[in-house]
Amino acid sequence: MDLSTSTVLVTGANRGFGRALAAELLSRGATVYAGARNPDQVDLPGAKPIALDITDPASVAAAAEATGDVTVLVNNAGSSTGADLLTADLAAVRLEMDTHYFGTLSVTRAFAPQIAANGGGAILNVLSGLSWVSFPDFGAYCAAKSAEWSLTNALRLQLADQGIRVAGLHVGYMDTDMVRAVDAPKSDPTDIARIAVDGIAAGAYEIVADDASRQAQAALAGGVSALYPQLP
Repeated sequence: MDLSTSTVLVTGANRGFGRALAAELLSRGATVYAGARNPDQVDLPGAKPIALDITDPASVAAAAEATGDVTVLVNNAGSSTGADLLTADLAAVRLEMDTHYFGTLSVTRAFAPQIAANGGGAILNVLSGLSWVSFPDFGAYCAAKSAEWSLTNALRLQLADQGIRVAGLHVGYMDTDMVRAVDAPKSDPTDIARIAVDGIAAGAYEIVADDASRQAQAALAGGVSALYPQLP
């Protein structure tokens, strides 16, 4: 895919990894819509700010109506409530699913027809190594990312005959505000953005961007005992 002739919508592009993705795409000559709940927070030169709350169907519909030329969609917007599945308020658990699963689906449903009408293109869903392995301390996030992974697999098959390649990006911790309190090795978001955009350009279906995600992917073949060796 020639990204220099592509028009890309990046959700959650006002900060963190979304901003890094938008910057990388701009550096390759793409036209970039930077989606954010508050577009005034978009400070990236060259990007086109657009109001977009992926959990609000009216906002999603308005964004689709305001564009028309999108050929690549990057579903990046996310949440991280730190919700425990057994003890957290169910509203926090629902927020994770409303954002990562229903939000991603809502935006895809709104923009896939636009991408197809423009001759096809690509969709990248920003997933996680936690799509494949879960931790109790933030079980709601893991469950939502796992659901988004399944959604990605289904949409990949469903949209292929419309000329839309659907990719999933799996990555562990990145040095962003979302995981500021986590004491663990973290990737530079600009490095992961470059890997992700390389994957889009190459037409990859799955982009596994770091060692933590590669280890989680490999453990899947070993079953529960490989994924969770701490179990008795």
